[in-house]
Amino acid sequence: MAQERSRAQQLVGDIAPKLAELTDDVLFGDVWARPGLSPRDRSLITVAALTALGRTDQLRSHLGLALDNGVTTDELAETATHLAFYAGWPAGMTAATTLKQVVDAR
Repeated sequence: MAQERSRAQQLVGDIAPKLAELTDDVLFGDVWARPGLSPRDRSLITVAALTALGRTDQLRSHLGLALDNGVTTDELAETATHLAFYAGWPAGMTAATTLKQVVDAR
């Protein structure tokens, strides 16, 4: 039976296998597994950083992960609203509309 490919493997495994490997092994296998922060807290921090940086493609998947890690839709909406004042109105609006798309798709 074939092993299911990770999201990184699906996205870039064919073109950048080392990047996919590092994503799986270092980023999610080590950094995300460290005990200093809970997965929920890491998700909230990551969503904030991706929002501020305008990384919409990555934000979409991390919003889903945040929901899986226990961050509520209301908390994510409040995060988008709060960040509009610090990262800029377009960043907050983009985060909110992306959140709506993620929630609607679930």
